[in-house]
Parts: sequence; structure tokens; C-alpha cells
Amino acid sequence: MDTGGDVDMAAVGELLADRARCRMLLALADGRALPASVLASEAGVAPSTASGHLGRLTERGLTEVVATGRYRYYRLAGPEVARLVEVVGRIAPARPVRSLREGTRAHAMRMARRCYDHLAGRLGVPVTDALRERGWVEGSDGTQDPTAREGHQLPGHVADDGAYRLTDAGRAGLGDLGVRVPDGLSAVRCCVDWTEQRHHLSGPLAAALLTRFDEDGWLRSSPGHRALTVTDAGVAGLADRLGVGWPPPSVDLRGARA
Repeated sequence: MDTGGDVDMAAVGELLADRARCRMLLALADGRALPASVLASEAGVAPSTASGHLGRLTERGLTEVVATGRYRYYRLAGPEVARLVEVVGRIAPARPVRSLREGTRAHAMRMARRCYDHLAGRLGVPVTDALRERGWVEGSDGTQDPTAREGHQLPGHVADDGAYRLTDAGRAGLGDLGVRVPDGLSAVRCCVDWTEQRHHLSGPLAAALLTRFDEDGWLRSSPGHRALTVTDAGVAGLADRLGVGWPPPSVDLRGARA
């Protein structure tokens, strides 16, 4: 029986080698399902060209189609694809900023954004730190000793998928916040934030936490991309309930340096 050979990484690399397809994947990285017309605009290509790109991404299993009546929407094929996008983002160089609009958008993405179904960016990391400091989750913050090496971990690199554990105090504290913690959850996933190079929470607990922030009106989505804005209610709630000050001391609400 032919069970196949080794993995064909080049097949995925071929898809990622096209900037238009990469822009589509980035647009979908917050977990939304978007029509081809919006993805064409995000990629800067004609609708007919976008359809061809989306066909290839879907055929290779990176995106999937959601049909609603006569309308078709596209989304990432699952959290592993979102994780692929985030990991590639950590090693890829930043695109040059050629306009004030692009600079404003890049800044907003680094401040706070959706990483598929959880919070990332400069806001995601301190929220994770706040849970650790309260003893609600236990685990490393992801900071690495640049002189150390353990196994195949290279010096100066951030360890991926640190092992976090939800404590009893954390289950109670998050419950008081109205977070619907999944039953039986004890191990908590994290991933390395590509802009902060530190851990932020991911997985079911992080998804439940982001859902609570959304329901409380603490965050507002940005039209057209996955950046998030912290509302006035969010500024107050983050400070009162988690001790997280926002915006960070070096940045005012407009993103200007203080």
C-alpha cells in the first residue's frame, strides 16, 4: 500500500511565495470568513485573479469555503494554518512602510490584534503576564537566556509552546470575570508573539478570554484588518480587573510616542 513519502514542504512554500496569497492569509488570520471581493482588495489584485489564488489555497487545504445561500466566504482551514501564518511572521522581514496609512496600520497591528481566536500583540503579552502574576496560570513568560542552550533550542530564541497550567485560583478568578473556562481544562497553550517575541496565551482558554472581552465591549475590531482598538470601557476594565495599564507608558492613545 502506498502511504506516501516524506512531507512535501515545497508545496506549501510555493503557495507562500506569492505576496497576494500571503496577504489573503494574513487578512484571514483573525478567524473571520471573508468574501473573495474583500480578499481581492486586501491582496491588491483583480477579482478574477483572487479567485484563482483562493482556488489554489483551498485545494491545498490552507483555506476552506463557507457557503451561505448563494454567497461564498473563505476562512483559514483551522488553527494549525493560523499558527503557520504566525510562525512565518516571526521569521519573515517586515515589509517596508511607504505611506502614513501603512505605518498607522502596522502600528495598530503591533499594539493589539486577533491571532485567529485569541489576543496578540503588545496587549496580549501583558494580559498573559497579569494572569501569571496573579497565580492564575503557571509557566515561563517565554524569555530566554541568550547564553543557554537546551536540546535543539538555539541561544537567543524564544521557546515555543511553553507549558502553562491553569490553577484553581485561576479558574475561580477567571470565573469572576465571566470567562467561560472549558470544563476539565488544566493545560494551557501559548504561542510566541511575532512582534513582542514573548509568550501570549492561545488555545481554548485564550479564546474564552477574548470572547469575554468582546462581550464586555472592551475591544473594537478594525475594518479591513485584524488590528483591535481598546475602548474606554476596555481601558477601565483592564486596569480594574487585571491591573493592565493601557496604552503602554511609551505610547499615547493615538499611537504617538510620549
